[in-house]
Amino acid sequence: MQAYHLKFSQSVPVSVAEAWDFFSSPMNLAKITPKEMAFTVTSELNQEEKMYPGMIITYKVSPLAGIKLNWMTEITQVADQQYFIDEQRFGPYQFWHHQHHFKQIPGGVEMNDILTYGLPMGIFGRIANSLFVANKLQQIFDYRKKKVIELFGDYTTASGI
Repeated sequence: MQAYHLKFSQSVPVSVAEAWDFFSSPMNLAKITPKEMAFTVTSELNQEEKMYPGMIITYKVSPLAGIKLNWMTEITQVADQQYFIDEQRFGPYQFWHHQHHFKQIPGGVEMNDILTYGLPMGIFGRIANSLFVANKLQQIFDYRKKKVIELFGDYTTASGI
């Protein structure tokens, strides 16, 4: 299996506690996911429920051509206000390991995502990654970055950088 690695970083002009409060709620993920993906949490969770190690979250997502897929992830590790890790248990990837890190910086918080994933189908998966999967993931995180700025403000503007 070919493993792919992507890293994303964003600074936001809020406290670690405020960022953690938002990102540790699985119900907020739909707020920062492109609408065309029709992302829906199907687990029976309430808005206030925070993630914990062992938490299973199920979704419906439409990454390509309106085809709806079931996706199940498990929150495998949580260090309060520092990081959490989700891993796919069932879904479109052969392998999915997503780290979310939070670090207090002057005037805000730095958030870093480290994503390692693999695709099924050997050579066809590698071709799919080259043709559209890697680009789609980049688009999702670019969209997420814009939505986070809309929700929390622009660190560059707020910090005077």
